[in-house]
Amino acid sequence: MKLIIMGLVTGILFGFLLQKARVLRYDKQIGALRLLDMTIIKFMLTAVAVSMVGVYFLYDIGLVDLSIKGTILGANILGAILFGLGWGLLGYCPGTSLGALGEGRYDALWGIIGMIFGAAVFTRAYPALTETVYQWGDYGELTVPSVLGINHWPVIIVFVIIAVLVFRWFEKVNL
Repeated sequence: MKLIIMGLVTGILFGFLLQKARVLRYDKQIGALRLLDMTIIKFMLTAVAVSMVGVYFLYDIGLVDLSIKGTILGANILGAILFGLGWGLLGYCPGTSLGALGEGRYDALWGIIGMIFGAAVFTRAYPALTETVYQWGDYGELTVPSVLGINHWPVIIVFVIIAVLVFRWFEKVNL
């Protein structure tokens, strides 16, 4: 029950931050897809950088275990195409469609219906996918540090530095 409550609290906090950053807005979504407004990119880049530092710090002090998902190119590429098509057609990604509905934008219901429908189709197709798509390019549990054969902190530090430089560049070119 403690994990469920923690998940609920962090989900509410993340939704609050999505709303405050204005990334739930359709114009921000389309602006990101057209590479004209980097608000969403900056928000997600910040979330990834902060999460990398936090999760690996907690991992290093022994408070969490990591569960690395396998790298399966076929599944990753197919999933990315479907996600991108849905985001491009609707103008919301899954998380932002739920937040947009919370703000009273009922067009986001199409995204939620699409998620439910997609989950149902995936469930029915999963046995066939395990024999096909899930076999294409299965590289196992890969991480950048494991491929490079180094500790995770240099990779995290480089990522954070790149994120800061990307932020500054976005500000300089007014994105």
